[in-house]
Formats: sequence, structure tokens, C-alpha cells
Amino acid sequence: MSHKNLFAAGLTAAFTLTGGLAFAQEDCERGALDKMFCDANGDLVADAPTDPEMLKDPSTLVFAYTPVEDPAIYEDIWTPFIDHLEEVTGKDVQFFAVQSNSAEVEAMRSGRLHIAGFSTGPTPFAVNLAGVEPFAIMGADDGQFGYKLQVYTQADSDIKEMSDLAGKRIAHTSPTSNSGNQAPRALFPDLGVVPDEDYEVTYSGSHDQSMLGVVAGDYDAAPVASEVVDRMAERGLYDSEDVRIVWESDPFPTTSYGVAHDLAPELKDKIKEAFFSFDFEGTALGEEFAGVSKFIPITYKDQWAVIRQIQKANGVEYTPQGLAAE
Repeated sequence: MSHKNLFAAGLTAAFTLTGGLAFAQEDCERGALDKMFCDANGDLVADAPTDPEMLKDPSTLVFAYTPVEDPAIYEDIWTPFIDHLEEVTGKDVQFFAVQSNSAEVEAMRSGRLHIAGFSTGPTPFAVNLAGVEPFAIMGADDGQFGYKLQVYTQADSDIKEMSDLAGKRIAHTSPTSNSGNQAPRALFPDLGVVPDEDYEVTYSGSHDQSMLGVVAGDYDAAPVASEVVDRMAERGLYDSEDVRIVWESDPFPTTSYGVAHDLAPELKDKIKEAFFSFDFEGTALGEEFAGVSKFIPITYKDQWAVIRQIQKANGVEYTPQGLAAE
């Protein structure tokens, strides 16, 4: 059995095990949600348990941010927000460094994670497999938010337009990534190049690795998320003069921030209050995410409609096997 198949089997087993921690809801509307959850109001996210005994009010809240190249750096960056979250909720808050999208979703499903930021593509997996309720996104004062899919190549590359990617070494990030894989597969054919037909897809593992691979010449080009490569440039991880943008998309929603569906309603309200009252100005978080000044309310049903459309076009299924494909 291949390494990928072994990982998929292990993740499926983990989800089967954690599924036993909650009673399956047999007779309810759920749409694409796992059988652990119900969706009576049709908002596409898991309803809170109707049994008060199933609601959770932990003394320590566990928060995670989407997997990044160096989790230790981001733990420091998130410290001002975590301090604010502790003050508003009256709870201790622990930062949990996750190593992969799969691990983050499984941690939420198992009850080991209470609040988290999920990358764009993995958000639907978190909603449907782990019962996450997305409610916020980082944005500007004018309410604008989002990022673009950008295709980078070397500054002196002979790649001038998208059709020139044919026959080249192209890095995608991971199968579940929106801008790093799902959106390119849905959008590139109309631009004159079909992934896995006109060029062989190589998975780098992250946007950081894709971009650094382009800079080093390991890849001829790569589709990446604008917000990630912008932050890399600001930290001096590459020289923007060494690369060039071949094409970029219209904006997509960026990282979603959500809570576990089974937290006590009063606690959920306090968590949301902490997000929407946090002042980015003068903090490490504000410095890291340039152009962002606040958390903006969103709904999964509305803001993630375009992402679900892209994933549907790619035949994505919100299953442990689909998540393990990353």
C-alpha cells in the first residue's frame, strides 16, 4: 500500500473513531454534512446539539491557525489576539500548532480544538466533517476582503501567457487547496492549459514551498495565493524582482474563522465578540496581515458559494478520503 493510501486509511480510521464520540443523527436534514450533524435551518452548517448535556463549556479554549511553514512564528503573531480572547471570554486560551489541513480538521472533529482559522479550500471539509461554524474573515475598514490566485514564474522566463505552461514543471500546493490546486483545475482549461494533461502536476506541500521553488528554479511556474506570497516578500523570503506574475484571478475569500458547533451558545457569543472587538492596529497580527484592520462577519453559505462551485467542478467529495488526498 502506498504512503498516500496508508495515510488515507489512517485518517479514515481516525474519523471513524472520533465519530463514535457523538451520536449519529439518523432522521434529520443534513445536506453534505457528516451523519454526526443536522442542518434543520438549511444554512449548510451543523446545528448545535438540542440536548443541553451535549453542549461544551471548557475551562481552556484551544485555538489553531491554518498550517504554515513556521508555526512558532505565528504563535507569537497571534499572541495579542489570544490575550484579547482570554480577556473577553474569561477563559484560558492555548495556541495549537497544526501540521496539516487534515490534522486541523480531525482535531476539531474529535473535540480537541474549539476555535480555528481554516484555509479557503479546506473550509468546506471543516464544515462538513468537523461541524465548524465559520463566522468571520479578516478584512479592511471598507469591508473588502479576499485574495487572488496568482501564477508566478521567473522574471526572465519564456512563459508569457498561460498556454506557455504546457510541458513545463508546474507546482501545485496540495489537492484540497483552493488557489493552489482546485481553482487552477477549474479555471485553467479556459485559459488554454489543462493541469495533468498539458503539464504534470507536482505537489509542493505549501504556497511557501511553491514560491520558493519558483525562485530557486525547481519549478517553472506555480499557482499560489496572493496573501501568502505578499507576506513572504514583506519578510524578505524572496526578492520580488526575481519573479513575474503571468496571470491572476478575481478575489476569493481568504481564511475562515469558526467555532465548534457544540460549544455553549453563551460561549460562542463571547468568542465572536472577541473577534469583532479586536483592534489590529499596532499589533503583530496587524503588521503581519497588511491591509487588514478588523474581522468581518461572513456566512459559509454565502461567501463560500464560489469555492463550493469550484470544488464541485473538480468532483470533490467532503469525505475523510477526500481530505486525506492533500
